[in-house]
Amino acid sequence: MIKPYFKSQVYLIVLFLLAGNLKAVGQNNNLISPEVESARTDAYEMQLENYLRHYLVVEYEARAEKAWNRDYSSPDALERSVTPNRRRWEEVLSPPVLTKSGPLERKPYALGEIQAEWIELPLGMLAAEAVLAFPAGASEQKQVPIIIVQHGIASTPETPFTPGAYHEYAKGLLKAGFAVLVPMNLKSVERRNNVERYARLAGTSLPGIELVRLQHLLDIVLADPRVDGKKVGMWGVSLGGMATMFWMPLEPRIKAGVVSAWFNKRRNKMAVPDERYSSFSPREEHAFFNGWLTEFSDYDLVSLIAPRPLMIQHGKKDNIAHWPQVVEEFDKSKIHYQKLKISESIELIMHEGGHEAIVDEGVRFMTNWLIGSDREN
Repeated sequence: MIKPYFKSQVYLIVLFLLAGNLKAVGQNNNLISPEVESARTDAYEMQLENYLRHYLVVEYEARAEKAWNRDYSSPDALERSVTPNRRRWEEVLSPPVLTKSGPLERKPYALGEIQAEWIELPLGMLAAEAVLAFPAGASEQKQVPIIIVQHGIASTPETPFTPGAYHEYAKGLLKAGFAVLVPMNLKSVERRNNVERYARLAGTSLPGIELVRLQHLLDIVLADPRVDGKKVGMWGVSLGGMATMFWMPLEPRIKAGVVSAWFNKRRNKMAVPDERYSSFSPREEHAFFNGWLTEFSDYDLVSLIAPRPLMIQHGKKDNIAHWPQVVEEFDKSKIHYQKLKISESIELIMHEGGHEAIVDEGVRFMTNWLIGSDREN
């Protein structure tokens, strides 16, 4: 450590050198050379980055310990004890107030052999749009559970019905007896970057807007006589996994969730670049939300989902995360369920693949909790 006396001597030397540099460049009508200015500004940027990273990462545990006051004496007690955190999480997403401004419009929409509907609900200047499909035999006499199937940033509502990384998991759910609601969210990094900038200026967020769009759709879709409105699940892939993690804490009608290719050791993912995993920065600015890492790392956010059943899916070849860190974060998440003595309600499917959905495991999980069980969670 440099002693104060020597620090002052170093500081004087730097000032002396700068003064000499300034005198020299002053003859050229410049007050500071580009090299000196750049070095000074780089040093200030590094100070700011180190300060903020230390707050987000190093100080997180101590800060979160003070922010949460969980009561595990019962599931109801846990939900009640995290009410202040839930309110603060709502502030992170800042969902706007949107109002239905017309009736739901429906039109037939064929997806290969699947006969679905494209539905659109006017919300003032916005609209909530989605694909809605029912399994064979669904009726008022034979109501079915429904799964919100959320696509990722490079995908569309049609993607979960087609081959590829999603492995047609919407079809898998239909075959297992679920209705599926597949909302259309904004596609592409560039578009989300653009809209998120405006959303921040408006005091909201794109995930907050898209949550409200979904909620308005649920109001109407869950009233369909073919739907068992008490048995609602959500399964998202990639940015759809983000939506599942983000929205379940604020939408109690969702009774079970599957998160594919999103769950992470969040502090590292967002604030610590590492060659072992990809980083959102600097290209994907849409993925940074005000206040997210004050107290809502993934394992803490899970406590706003508990006691509802939750499955995490991650592939060891998926470079969104370093998979041992995913295991570490999951183990912390599982503690919430262990303390409630319901460890069977949370699962980690760590597979050998990449950025994808694992259909059989997800369908099994949803079937267990929404069809093969009388639990209403």
